[in-house]
Amino acid sequence: MSHEGASAAPAAYARYVLREKLERLGVRRLLLAIHDVSFPSDPDEDLGRGSPATRASERLFAYARGLGFTGIQLGPQGQTSRANPSPYDGTIFSRHIGNIAAGTWRALVDGVDRFVVGARSAVHAHNYDATHALLDAAFARITAAQQKHLEAFVHEHASWLPLDGLHAALCEEHQGAGFRQWDPMSERVNDPALLARYARSIDRYAFGQMLVHQEHERVRRTAGLQLYGDMQIGYSDADAWRFADTFLHGYRMGAPPSRTNPDGQPWGYPVLDPAKYQGKAGALVVARAEKAFAEYDSLRIDHPHGLICPWVYRDDTGNDAVAVRDGARLFESPDLPDHPALAKFAIARTDQIDRAKPRYDNDWVGELEREQVDRYAMLFDAILDAAKRAGRSTDDISCEVLSTMPAPLGAVLARHGLGRWRITQKANLDDPDDVYRAENAVPEDWVMLGNHDTAPIITVIERWTPEKREQWARRLAARLALPRPERLASVGFTATAMLAELFASRAENVSIFFADLFGCEERFNVPGLVDEANWTLRLPPDFEALHATRLAAERAIDLPLAVELALAAQK
Repeated sequence: MSHEGASAAPAAYARYVLREKLERLGVRRLLLAIHDVSFPSDPDEDLGRGSPATRASERLFAYARGLGFTGIQLGPQGQTSRANPSPYDGTIFSRHIGNIAAGTWRALVDGVDRFVVGARSAVHAHNYDATHALLDAAFARITAAQQKHLEAFVHEHASWLPLDGLHAALCEEHQGAGFRQWDPMSERVNDPALLARYARSIDRYAFGQMLVHQEHERVRRTAGLQLYGDMQIGYSDADAWRFADTFLHGYRMGAPPSRTNPDGQPWGYPVLDPAKYQGKAGALVVARAEKAFAEYDSLRIDHPHGLICPWVYRDDTGNDAVAVRDGARLFESPDLPDHPALAKFAIARTDQIDRAKPRYDNDWVGELEREQVDRYAMLFDAILDAAKRAGRSTDDISCEVLSTMPAPLGAVLARHGLGRWRITQKANLDDPDDVYRAENAVPEDWVMLGNHDTAPIITVIERWTPEKREQWARRLAARLALPRPERLASVGFTATAMLAELFASRAENVSIFFADLFGCEERFNVPGLVDEANWTLRLPPDFEALHATRLAAERAIDLPLAVELALAAQK
């Protein structure tokens, strides 16, 4: 792929050259977004799932550094169940033991090779079974030195570790059934008899957590890039069981109807009880934040609406799809006849509500008073306070705010100088005020072509109608002052030009999802769809060669060329 004659291959660009050019463009942060499962593994270390701790991942980190990336945006790294691989349903404190590399297991046990597979995509059940079998074998031969380290680790993490281990043991006892199918009277949280009964299983669980926490620290030391964690808004079954008395009874959290999902999404996540914000609920949020800032350089806050103005729906209707569509915002429902239980939590007054708009509209609530914003911000402020105590800058924090930005959320972000996300593949080119258009970005925003919930940019472009392709071509040719606009007939060049537009925008923060960078055509995840193909897309171990091949075929993004296009547009 070339622009006016020549473009060097990405590997030929020294990191410092690209960083200097990105800084000239005002790009302070450039993140490569990739979830654990999608990291590459060499053939002899492939346990059916990616991990940041593999040898192949070390090469990926080096490749990213060479392209000028400043950090890696990870997905949630909690332990998932065998049946549900969604990282957004993983545990909030325990880590996923699938991130323990094969090389680490080989130092502990024999027979690792029997679990090695050559899977092109992730095979979650295999990896779950393999890593738990390896953990059993490693724990059976635990050494005295390891036992000593384990005791110290358990002591350090006593606030969450034993009960996460107990939940795992109880799930195994019930043949994988979740806590909702247990006898609640016989399996209470913090029951000393249960903790004693399952003490060895809890110790085994803790041993796995010690290993994977050590693995994460090794990655953090050696990656040479900032690691951004992902603080998901949801809670796993383990957390819903463990913190049951922290949540509001009768309601679940979901996504309201929106431009992207007109029917809304019934996520089924528990909702923190506002009556306990200054007690157990607030303490839980602080504990999550403190652990996150101890283990990551910065943080992506998933769906901050859930901390500030959550959309909730009743859990007793028998039809969650209808219930979420007819839901309401927790703090903006002072007098809704179908949600009388929410009136006591109202922060917005009836005179501040615009009844002409649907209750999910961004402007359902009008201008707020300072004291009201303080109340809306209680949990979010607690996270930012934890960031400051950990020496983090608030402008490093990325808030996943997409098309929906209710007035209370906007007010809270504004008081901290935080921006929103702008996914430009979704831009409406007929609306100059559309939130996804790059020219509407401000410095504190995060801009990207796509994320883990969108189709890869190559696929998006190929699916454009001729009219939309022409519309985008005119836009990019004008915004980048392209001397050869006919180059936009190429899918790869168009994707590269779309990235250049991000670099040329006012936004100081750019994120690139790995599937977009490497020219993948398969989708990583379809929101709201339960399908075995979701969460399985992986980079192959020869990702460097794959990228070079796709660049030559104009089927991937040429990041150095995008930088040059953006610089040329500034002249």
